[in-house]
Amino acid sequence: MSDVAHPIGADLQLGPTGDLLLVSGTEETKQRILHRLLTARGSYIWQLTYGAGLPEMVGEVASGQQIAAIITSQLALEQAVAVSPEPVVGVVASALGTVSATITYTDSGAGPGQVLSVSLGA
Repeated sequence: MSDVAHPIGADLQLGPTGDLLLVSGTEETKQRILHRLLTARGSYIWQLTYGAGLPEMVGEVASGQQIAAIITSQLALEQAVAVSPEPVVGVVASALGTVSATITYTDSGAGPGQVLSVSLGA
């Protein structure tokens, strides 16, 4: 299955034929995960429970364990992320206030060993 290529923070893109560029496979899964994690809770009007709301946590006091739990629970909602083996989420906070999460998961279509990094903060 394909989806419209819409990376976080970028505009829609045109493909070589002038149509909207499509993304599939591993890149589609990464795009879907990032959209889910970075969408504010309750802001997606067609599905109010969609989104982890990680950007809302900037400036709040939150533990790495709490952030990892939110990410893990959201990954369980993505069909393309295999439940076994379970995704591994590592969260590291820098002295400058930035929080980085590294997610290692198995893509149901592409296999194990997919890695995705997300950074939030200053």
